[in-house]
Amino acid sequence: MPETKITVIYDNPADPAEFESAYPEKQLEAAKRIPGWVRMETSRVWPKEDGSPTPAYRMIDLYYTDYDAASAAVATPEAGAFFQAMAQVSTGGVRVLFSDIEIAQH
Repeated sequence: MPETKITVIYDNPADPAEFESAYPEKQLEAAKRIPGWVRMETSRVWPKEDGSPTPAYRMIDLYYTDYDAASAAVATPEAGAFFQAMAQVSTGGVRVLFSDIEIAQH
């Protein structure tokens, strides 16, 4: 069965300390309240060795059984609250992607 993933990519914030202060409750906990996901992954992008900016800062991946389930989830009040807070927290920019999961076989 194909899965669908919603990926939130946070670009480098204007103030990383302020972002990190707000992220746990306003984004991570809010994402957990979005209904229907079967798996969630969060990640922080490693800094580059030379100190130059990375193409992204953090990501949240929410996995759903299919596209319809993901689409229904983003139409909920919980998702609305998440996206509203995301607009306030993401001072460096943010991208949201819906992706069809393709699993490579050996």
